[in-house]
Amino acid sequence: MGSAEEPKRQRYLLLDARIVESVQNAQLALGTVQKHGANPLFGEDKPWEKRFDNLYANIAYDDEGNMYKCWYSPFVVDNSSKGMTIRQRKQVKYRAPRNREMAICYATSNDGLAWNKPELGLVEYEGSKANNILWRGAGDNAIPGGPHGSGIQKDLRDPDPDRRYKAFLKSKILSVAFSADGINWGPAIACPEANSAGDTHNNAFWAPTLGRYVGITRTWSKSFRRQVAWTSSADYLNWGSTQLVLEGLDARRQTYAMPVFFHGGVYIGLLAIHDQDADRVWAELAWSPDTQEWHRVLPGTPLIPNAGNEGDYDWGCVYPAAYPVFREDEIRLYYGGSDGLHTSWRNGFLCLATLRPDGFAGYKASTATEPSLVTTGPVVRTNAPLKVSADVASGGRLVVRVLDGNQQVLAESEPLTNTVSNAVVQWLDDKALKAATIRRARLQFAFQDATVYSFSVGSE
Repeated sequence: MGSAEEPKRQRYLLLDARIVESVQNAQLALGTVQKHGANPLFGEDKPWEKRFDNLYANIAYDDEGNMYKCWYSPFVVDNSSKGMTIRQRKQVKYRAPRNREMAICYATSNDGLAWNKPELGLVEYEGSKANNILWRGAGDNAIPGGPHGSGIQKDLRDPDPDRRYKAFLKSKILSVAFSADGINWGPAIACPEANSAGDTHNNAFWAPTLGRYVGITRTWSKSFRRQVAWTSSADYLNWGSTQLVLEGLDARRQTYAMPVFFHGGVYIGLLAIHDQDADRVWAELAWSPDTQEWHRVLPGTPLIPNAGNEGDYDWGCVYPAAYPVFREDEIRLYYGGSDGLHTSWRNGFLCLATLRPDGFAGYKASTATEPSLVTTGPVVRTNAPLKVSADVASGGRLVVRVLDGNQQVLAESEPLTNTVSNAVVQWLDDKALKAATIRRARLQFAFQDATVYSFSVGSE
């Protein structure tokens, strides 16, 4: 596939094992998410929103429209659990109706917290078009059972304005669709070579290091059951045969879905895990250098954990939305939450968790009695400032060093004693660094009571 279009590397996430050469008294730890106080942001509050199930949300901030946009996929024909008590749910087993139907709905927000579901006048539901449905199993773009597990993105790379918005979904088989505005869609175009079950949150995105579109979908096996599958395309129309890229450690905890995005020089996956025994779903973290070789970060430990009490808005299930929204002061991880078990009665909601900038995972001390050191391999050295992101506890400190090829210290920073995001490192004495002619040098992070997430070199 080549890497001719690989972007110039500037930001480095320390979760990327390729750049970490040695570690002393430190271990990789997941970042700490904060669930927003406004949760749940919205629920099944329209007559056609029978069951959000997994929501399959796709949320982006549109700079052109200065608004947040959300495409989500409720079942508009289903058995609803609205108004049922937990006791009532346990008395009657949930069964999906034979005519179950999924649709794509649309919502907007000015702040990403308060959402509006506009009456679009496009698709009929029970005799009226006064709804926010974009696409369902009836009408001009009819798909039996509706469009399933739709991943939707705005693609500014494509010069064709009629292909500005792209969908990757299951119709009868895995398919794609295009739209000029994200609201009015052309027909589903089947991709027969991408022989995938596709019964999950399908997502496709531009992979800058590959110079191709990559699709993440689902296949099944007899042993591990649900599996994460991969396909790629040069033009978003012709897709290759799907390949297995990730499955559970065993059949008990299956890989349900994995939205993927590129950030900090790596591909990050928000991996939904379905526990077959507990019948609950949570979100974990994974990363990849190339979208095919995947590494799970602390398997079994959620990045977005479920709530503790049955009936809470995300007690039963957590399904990550397709793409985080990166803000200057935080990362917004939207997700679909459910208050009941995966295969049972449950109400669904759009929810929000946040991380500090670059805070997916970082290195923290293994013990407090010894200094902690994380040393990188050689990275490109420039005359531009070095920046770092880290949490530093009260009484803690972080020092950054530049090492030459013989592990000799060329420069050492002033100690950082506060939590920082993309902060410029100030050097105590950089005469040796300025005099050195080497183009690549190692960085060493020496810290105590701190967690180090990322660094960047050069301008951004």
